[in-house]
Amino acid sequence: MTRLKAHELRGKKKEDLEEQLLQLKQELAQLRVAKVTGGQASKLSKIRVIRKNIARVYTVMNQNQKLNLRKFYKGAKYKPKDLRPKLTRALRRRLTPKEESMKTRKETRRLARYPPRKYAVRA
Repeated sequence: MTRLKAHELRGKKKEDLEEQLLQLKQELAQLRVAKVTGGQASKLSKIRVIRKNIARVYTVMNQNQKLNLRKFYKGAKYKPKDLRPKLTRALRRRLTPKEESMKTRKETRRLARYPPRKYAVRA
């Protein structure tokens, strides 16, 4: 089995990917048996390629799953935490723009009683 390309895997359906994964796992099991029984060097070097191919298939499956979840939750008020933007801890905890713009009752009274002074500027 040659090295799989991720872009080729992305075009396949989920069922096809699962089927290919099953084939790769069976082939890996056969190669491991060959390793124990003292198989050829060419078979032993194939183990690494097969393992990487399995990882590629899993990666593509997970990416497709996440993409579908993003489509499902698009525009939703609440999203799962792994679909929210990562940012930094401080940015995730900051006030929202609405909370930032809100004023206390005391502050609104003070602004009403003492509005900011306007100065005429000579041109």
